[in-house]
Amino acid sequence: MLFLIGLVIVFGSVLYGYVMSHGNLLALWQPFEILIICGSAFGAFLLSNPWHVVMQCFKLTPQVIMGSKVNKAMYMDVLGLIYDILNKARREGIMAIEADVESPASSAVFSRYPAIQANEELAHFIADYFRIIAAGNLTSFELESLMDQEIDARLHELELPGNAVGKVADALPGFGIVAAVLGIVITMGAIGGEVSEIGAHVAAALVGTFSGVFLAYGIVGPVSAVMRHLAEEEIKLYEASKSCIIASLNGLPPQLAVEFGRKSLFTHGRPSFTEVESKVRGR
Repeated sequence: MLFLIGLVIVFGSVLYGYVMSHGNLLALWQPFEILIICGSAFGAFLLSNPWHVVMQCFKLTPQVIMGSKVNKAMYMDVLGLIYDILNKARREGIMAIEADVESPASSAVFSRYPAIQANEELAHFIADYFRIIAAGNLTSFELESLMDQEIDARLHELELPGNAVGKVADALPGFGIVAAVLGIVITMGAIGGEVSEIGAHVAAALVGTFSGVFLAYGIVGPVSAVMRHLAEEEIKLYEASKSCIIASLNGLPPQLAVEFGRKSLFTHGRPSFTEVESKVRGR
């Protein structure tokens, strides 16, 4: 919702200020200039990124517009899931969770948290480390080092769409200049004609420069920033999971272990101690 409000403010401020300065809106409508700028920017975007990054950018579009799917409810689900797994392992033995971590998609424990099941990467991240704990004899330091490596790799992966779109934002003013130069070339061809015709060509060229800069700093740049925020918020789910698992491996009971995970979350979405306690006691 904030994205749409911001978009309206950006367009409204620029266009309203232009009209109030006695500008003609129709003069800004230069479809071929827009085609040159947007088409070349999109082509460069495809040239510079592998297919999976391109697809990730499009998949993130709903979250860019409507907001992140990572919220307090998602945080609560992560903490609740890990508590359930730890509690089951404590009551029934570590081998009791083997079936759950081998197949999160069919696990009765994971099925209580459909939002986590839908996020396959996160579900497998949690399941994999409980599988390692059940099957191996790693110390907490060794496991934490391994988790840190995977979290760093996952963060890099999550940041790829934002970085890719950011490069497009950086390139758009340059493509605006390309459109402007082509407009000036057309203007040079019209030298000797009507002054009004020459003026129209110059105006079209200047609109190209304006469009490139406006798209870069008013739309594409902010979209890139939103994608980076989405990456930072999602990676917190992994960090919270890591904190819970390591705390448990160090001998803390499940309820205290999830408190370590809760404390690692951003404060703006962090559930309170009472909320987490109520959720896990409800289980």
